[in-house]
Amino acid sequence: MSRRKPLVTQHLENVSRIFLEEFQDSIKGFVRNRQGVYVLYRRGKLYYVGLASNLRARLGHHLKDRHHDSWDRFSVYLTIGDSHLRELEALILRIVNPPGNKVKGKFAKSESLQRQVIREWKRGMKETLDELMGVRRILNTPAKRTVRNATASGRKPIMAAYVTKSMWLRGKHKGKTVKAFIRKNGMIWFEKTLYTSPSEAAAKAVNRRSCNGWDFWHYERSPGDWVPLTMLRS
Repeated sequence: MSRRKPLVTQHLENVSRIFLEEFQDSIKGFVRNRQGVYVLYRRGKLYYVGLASNLRARLGHHLKDRHHDSWDRFSVYLTIGDSHLRELEALILRIVNPPGNKVKGKFAKSESLQRQVIREWKRGMKETLDELMGVRRILNTPAKRTVRNATASGRKPIMAAYVTKSMWLRGKHKGKTVKAFIRKNGMIWFEKTLYTSPSEAAAKAVNRRSCNGWDFWHYERSPGDWVPLTMLRS
């Protein structure tokens, strides 16, 4: 069983600027050519957050650049590799908004949930208002398909209680990825057939009489984050 690699492997916190100025040789062997995140402080308060592929060089640079009179202590957090450094820096900047940083952190692929939350709030408010005013609305009937699963007729889709929008599903079978699609009404479209439950669609995908579709199918909870369908029930 492989161990998960840590994000931060070593750290040095709350070190005086004077130590860096007078005794650079004492720490250069630890931070030279090492990548990670560094933090500058002024009188106990956060001033600046940055990332660097060579922490010693960057800290030495801050002894002379426009920040040179603005900090008196520093911390460094060493990492293995730099694949997540920019996102980590962006996350810190968006949370604490240090006064010394001019640029706000940006995420490369993160999806903002603001519009979805507002849309869901509006839908809930509309349903509440309809209930208070005694308004009944006729729901649109989904278009009929020429090919339907025989068990789908007359049964309410199980996923109708868990989804409010259409989305893709995917699963693994014999090393291959198979894909399905959940409609807004909860029906699952797989290989030109509609299914009322994820397990029925999964059984078809693996060519068995039964299969736990909640574990077989995965959905994209956020960009790149595919999790088992059963997470919708938690």
